[in-house]
Amino acid sequence: MDFPRWLIEAFNSQIAIGSSALLVREVVGNIFGLASAVGGMRRKVWAWPIGIVGNLLLLTVFLGSIFDTGYTANLWGQAGRQIMFIAVSVFGWYRWKQAKNGTGSAVTPQWASNKARLGLIAVLILGTIAVTPIFRMLGSYEPVWADAWTFVGSMLATYGMAKGWVEFWLIWVAVDAVGVPLLFSAGYYASAFMYLFYGAFTLVGFFVWAKSRRDAKPQIETEMLDPTISRKR
Repeated sequence: MDFPRWLIEAFNSQIAIGSSALLVREVVGNIFGLASAVGGMRRKVWAWPIGIVGNLLLLTVFLGSIFDTGYTANLWGQAGRQIMFIAVSVFGWYRWKQAKNGTGSAVTPQWASNKARLGLIAVLILGTIAVTPIFRMLGSYEPVWADAWTFVGSMLATYGMAKGWVEFWLIWVAVDAVGVPLLFSAGYYASAFMYLFYGAFTLVGFFVWAKSRRDAKPQIETEMLDPTISRKR
């Protein structure tokens, strides 16, 4: 199948910055990702489809040599997590749509149980150990463990968001703390700067969700004492 020349040129267009350049779709993909994060903080269902569009764009960016982007480093963890994002986002999209209430918010934030927290930590550590040799075999950029960490952590954070756990924001902080230096060293500057901003944004998101949880708790306790309140809404 032959694609129109203008479409190929648009797909590979770049923004010149000094002696280097940034792929337009890398910038656009990260903008969609940021919009999805804002929607997630506000607990809006549209955060999921917006994020999927960004994931599709970034998937083509992180497989640099395959899509002839000019990047020589293939970040299989970064690319793989875009596919993972899409899969988990479909689950989150469905879950939030089903849970949407009359206030326009998709979920009521809740704290994960101690058992769930221990499970998240265990999966993050053991998953990184398990995935690292696979990414190394595929030729991922060094340090490979950092690429594996961002992949596993991103999967857990997205799953936590779908479940409505406040802690998912803190998982993103842990992902960004490792992912930002990796992206800078691999030359993915647009994504690196965007995830640097995400690091601060995720902290804000954590406190916003924590506050929403505190504000919702009195209402939940009231409805438990008087179930007729929830039936009237």
